[in-house]
Amino acid sequence: MTADGAGTRVAPTLEMVAERAGVSRATVSRVVNGSPRVSDETVAAVTAAIAELRYTPNRAARSLANRKAMAIALVIPEDTTRFFGDPYFAAIVQGISTALDDTGYALTLHLASASGRFDATVAYLRGGNVDGALVVSHHTDDHVLAELGESIPVVFGGRPADPASTDSYYVDVDNIAAAADGTRFLIERGRRRIGTIAGPADMPAGVDRLTGWQQAMTDAGLEPDAAVHGDFTLAGGMRATRELLDAHPDLDAIFVASDLMAMGAVTVLRERGIAVPEQVAVMGFDDSPAALACEVPLTTVRQPSVEQGERMARILLDLLAGRPVARRHLMPTSIVVRTSA
Repeated sequence: MTADGAGTRVAPTLEMVAERAGVSRATVSRVVNGSPRVSDETVAAVTAAIAELRYTPNRAARSLANRKAMAIALVIPEDTTRFFGDPYFAAIVQGISTALDDTGYALTLHLASASGRFDATVAYLRGGNVDGALVVSHHTDDHVLAELGESIPVVFGGRPADPASTDSYYVDVDNIAAAADGTRFLIERGRRRIGTIAGPADMPAGVDRLTGWQQAMTDAGLEPDAAVHGDFTLAGGMRATRELLDAHPDLDAIFVASDLMAMGAVTVLRERGIAVPEQVAVMGFDDSPAALACEVPLTTVRQPSVEQGERMARILLDLLAGRPVARRHLMPTSIVVRTSA
């Protein structure tokens, strides 16, 4: 802010920046909008003037000039409890925010309505209010979100669930291979009665991690008969663990499809007087802050969630800029060893 003659604080304008840099208003506008038709010396002078005056470009004016909304939607088909309670989403948002820094794009958040429907959200997104969308935590019945890509560029976090989305852009990990690796880790340490708490059956990550556990068990000649579905929440993990132990009290290990559910599993095991990992080892998935907050620090399959969010946003920026982009991007996973296994 600068001061006028009466001492009132005045927001710096494009004209003030032009005067300070010794260039025209049009030149400042070209620099602010990233035009290549400006010399490096001029860019340096304008950038210095912007910093000195603490000038913030008017995003609305830029939107009109570029015929863009200068906004990107983050769409998460989950309720507020799941969104704010799961550290996975915080990591994704952190990565997205990093990629959007200094781009001029605003990020808008859209969660599921009380009814779970997204019709109003999709109508809003298709109405020219955003330039593109990032969709995370996609379910098989979210058909309207799968169709969103027909109107605006869309990048999914995770393989899209809807078969109609086969041509979608997405960033994911190989959930089948990662879950198999986690299960083999337990097998290689002598565990033979390994159950699993899978994710929701209507989400690709839930289905694929269950498949990976089944493959590793079958390859080792072990019976994959102890499986229960959870919902990727702490409470859901506790419910699923009680069901799993009631049906299979002889388990010596549990592969769990998320750290939050694994945290719930450890809580129930300890409530029942079952020592972790001496009697039952527990393997999580994510390597989220929940892995360290657990009563027994979790051995877990690490997926790079922050990097995944950043990659999603950069792919969308490339699409908006008309640059060629591959549709399928897989991030690496690894096993982080702690006390629980």
